[in-house]
Amino acid sequence: MTVHDPATEVTPQRIVIDDPTPAGIAGAIGRMIRNGELVPGDRLPTVRDLSAQLGVSPATVSYGWKALSRSGLVVSRGRSGTFVADGAVSPEVPRVSRTATMARTHGSIGLDLSKGSPDPELLPELKAALSNVAERAATTSYHDHPVVPELGDLLRTRWPSKAQALTVVDGALDAVTRSLQAVTRFGDRVIVEDPTFPQFLDLLDTLGLQHIPVPVDRHGPDPDAFARAMAQAPTVALLQPRAHNPTGVSMTAARARDLARAVRGTRCVVIEDDHSGAAVAAPDISLGRWLPDQVVHVRSFSKSHGPDLRIAAMTGPREVIDRVTATRMLGPGWTPRLLQRVLYELLTDEASVAAVDNARAAYRSRRAALVEALADKGIDVGGTDGLNVWVPVADERNALIHLAANGIQVAPGDPFIVEPQRGGDHVRVTIATLRDDVERVAATLAAAASGNQADFYPLR
Repeated sequence: MTVHDPATEVTPQRIVIDDPTPAGIAGAIGRMIRNGELVPGDRLPTVRDLSAQLGVSPATVSYGWKALSRSGLVVSRGRSGTFVADGAVSPEVPRVSRTATMARTHGSIGLDLSKGSPDPELLPELKAALSNVAERAATTSYHDHPVVPELGDLLRTRWPSKAQALTVVDGALDAVTRSLQAVTRFGDRVIVEDPTFPQFLDLLDTLGLQHIPVPVDRHGPDPDAFARAMAQAPTVALLQPRAHNPTGVSMTAARARDLARAVRGTRCVVIEDDHSGAAVAAPDISLGRWLPDQVVHVRSFSKSHGPDLRIAAMTGPREVIDRVTATRMLGPGWTPRLLQRVLYELLTDEASVAAVDNARAAYRSRRAALVEALADKGIDVGGTDGLNVWVPVADERNALIHLAANGIQVAPGDPFIVEPQRGGDHVRVTIATLRDDVERVAATLAAAASGNQADFYPLR
């Protein structure tokens, strides 16, 4: 029989867990290891003992233990028990089920409204910008500043708040990923809107972070729910200030101020993903106006100027931006300066600016047309901005089948919802390329949303 040193035994009473789910258990243990309350060599309570204390099944605790094991924070030694590991390793990347679900295409579809992409016909023309850059661009140095100076200066004049530092990265999701890596550790809590962008949830799972969902109303994240979430000491609040994906809600200045008040005085870092940027008409807003030292603000140029540019700018506390810049130097190094100069040309060329202005107006008009058509059929979808409409349906699966039978593909709502029991069934409809088919799409959506099988017939 193996004899353990009593000093390394951890009793269940030493472990405080306020969320007795597998993710909650793993997150609590991860924080205790990070904070030094548990040290390498400590033996964790048995599954049976901890499950009895928490009032959950042994399987629940076992799943939490497996998550910790995959992260390299604990190690099982068979009958001897489970111990805090001597060192941590990179967490195993889980199957990105939400992202994979969003990427599926089911056969040939006449009208694809599922992708969340901009209308290619509304993007600014690249020929002139590429020509101008080609005449004077140099590509010979590893050692120039990672941000083209004239682009950095221009962006600072257009930013919604003052910030200590700015850098340019390869798209909004790259910025969010690197920001989270810079400020969080395994087991940390992160506030997310509910519903939210599915890739955010996959990303949090990949990094071993525990999400705290906050519902969204017509002005942004609910302030009371946000305050309750802040009481759980999150490390990050991950928010979409404009054209929230999937609902289309844009945060008001009053709501942003209320949220900033809840964050002030804490160590929480707010990461804002302004993913649609100039493609939406809502006023530019940032909690950085009230919390200049706690906000990372990300702005993407993919929807306004072209997804293949793969450019987003981000500002924030100098310490955070410096970490992002330093880690990028160990990988891609910098976002190609050629592309940065192309973006600068697009942001300053009159024809390109006019093209973006036209696209913004077109998206707003197309969204309003579908929202109005749905309202005429008794469906209130809310939101005011962006490329997407969040449509409530009686049964998501049946709605998707009915829409597909009528040649329309939309995104399933389930991947966006953090807590399905609270969210209800929805589908997300991208309006970017919806030009002349508004009435047909609205009628088909209304029939699909009703859940009445008698309405399920081809409308074409």
